[in-house]
Amino acid sequence: MEAAAMVSRLILPLTAALIVGWGLWQGQDIFAVFCRGAKEGLRLSIEILPTMVGLLTAVGALRGSGFLDLMGSILGQVIAFTGFPAELIPLGLMKFFSSSAATGLFLDLLQTAGPDSFSGRIASVMLGATETVLYTMSIYLMKVGIKDGRYILKGAIFANLAGMAGAYGAVKLFFPS
Repeated sequence: MEAAAMVSRLILPLTAALIVGWGLWQGQDIFAVFCRGAKEGLRLSIEILPTMVGLLTAVGALRGSGFLDLMGSILGQVIAFTGFPAELIPLGLMKFFSSSAATGLFLDLLQTAGPDSFSGRIASVMLGATETVLYTMSIYLMKVGIKDGRYILKGAIFANLAGMAGAYGAVKLFFPS
């Protein structure tokens, strides 16, 4: 256990030292490269700021309006025959928009259902098996200049649904009731 703690404390400084050492070995001006990267990162941050404000506003509206609960109850009735817990639907919906908001819902679920509950286990796997589709798409598509992402969106939605179904199947398989 102490070895793992020591490795976790040293991994970041060793990685930084390796990168600096490699750059010096290659004859690079490390500080100039760092400054160019910082400048590009700042420019990118300013470019994506409107997208971030829009997504955060949408997430706040979805959570505050009760839309997620309404959609959870409607979709829960539609998929009730599958055995997928209806309380996980708002989590799956929120994950499409914001990982941090989904994490908040996840923590609420763990408080009520417990981490070792069927729903808690599915939620844990589900958060690792899905992606923040709209956030990721908006940032990446904007950066590379793609205007029409409808096919990407369809594929990403399908992949997230497959991740949710896979999480349900994995928990059923590895933690039978």
